[in-house]
Amino acid sequence: MKIQLAERVNALTPSTTLAITAKAAALKAEGHNVIGLGAGEPDFNTPKNILDAATRSMHEGYTKYTPSAGIPALKKAIVSKFKNDQNLDYDVNQIIVTNGAKHGLYTLFQVILNKGDEVIIPTPYWVSYPEQVKLAEGVPVYVEGSEKNEFKITSDQLKAAITSKTKALVLNTPSNPTGMIYTEQELVEIGQVCLEHNILIISDEIYEKLVYGDSEHVSIASLSPELKEATIIINGVSKSHSMTGWRIGYAAGNKEIITAMTNLASHSTSNPTTTAQFATIEAYTGPQDSVEEMRVAFEERLTIIHEKLNKIPGIHCLKPKGAFYLYPNVKEAAELTGYVSVDSFAEALLEEALVAVVPGSGFGTDDYMRLSYATSLENLEAAVERMHQFVEKKMMVNQ
Repeated sequence: MKIQLAERVNALTPSTTLAITAKAAALKAEGHNVIGLGAGEPDFNTPKNILDAATRSMHEGYTKYTPSAGIPALKKAIVSKFKNDQNLDYDVNQIIVTNGAKHGLYTLFQVILNKGDEVIIPTPYWVSYPEQVKLAEGVPVYVEGSEKNEFKITSDQLKAAITSKTKALVLNTPSNPTGMIYTEQELVEIGQVCLEHNILIISDEIYEKLVYGDSEHVSIASLSPELKEATIIINGVSKSHSMTGWRIGYAAGNKEIITAMTNLASHSTSNPTTTAQFATIEAYTGPQDSVEEMRVAFEERLTIIHEKLNKIPGIHCLKPKGAFYLYPNVKEAAELTGYVSVDSFAEALLEEALVAVVPGSGFGTDDYMRLSYATSLENLEAAVERMHQFVEKKMMVNQ
């Protein structure tokens, strides 16, 4: 029996990150010493106090269904988090807890987009933004964040991309894959354009706790009452508290949109995992020492590895200000080593140097690749050394 799949599924682009991860895993299974720099998750375990809270909740009988939008105690903890971190005031009915921030984004696009609605997505972008827009029958509209502007778009670029069909703008700061951060003034200017054109701002702030040097994270929703009303914030505990596998994210904003998201979630997932919700209450109300410890560790790795990476011939990389990714331009290195594209260069790095990276084509920029420093400093130094030797060896062959 042959079943014809839905057109919306056939139109999806496979995840580049998952493809690289699968190939690296296959090589590891064959006994190869692969160093993976493709991970989008912290390499630390979830803090013990959070693990203990999850265990307690199960033994106390909290193993049943919860409200679709999340248990009241967790929503109150999220409300307090917004007040403490950004001085933002939300009611609990403006919060929905989701099965990860990714599910929050998916559900949001499903409830706001009609067929043909356009969503402006700056490049480089996180791989799932355009695919989720397409699944909601929307149209991704890409605006280039150039390297000379730290991969960020300007208000003039935004204005030029707006049409009568523009419904929303996606902002991710700190950014995956670049680690760059929009300043308060940049957000003010972008926000003004959105207000003038009645465009919803989708602010993905999942990396907000991972900020380095003298940089700071500013939520666009905190800049004025008007921008708060025009913004849906997407966040979660995956990156900040090393809880990727717990699958807890949330959205905050306009009550009508949050209600629609809740209604959709009630028919798709019923509720986020009960035990994970109790763990997240502890994540937000318990000690925060581990959050800072992880941030400090990432910053130390960044400082060391960024310098070493820039010493490789043909590779240059801006220093990220947040998240845990490096996003170097490797076009020249690919050319020097005889590869026609960064994709083929990255594939050779994996097969010959046993270093797994994610080519920038998956993020909408062909000349770059993403390296995660969410692994030990020992692994990072070994990986960069392998890359350096690989490039120099290939350059000698091509001379």
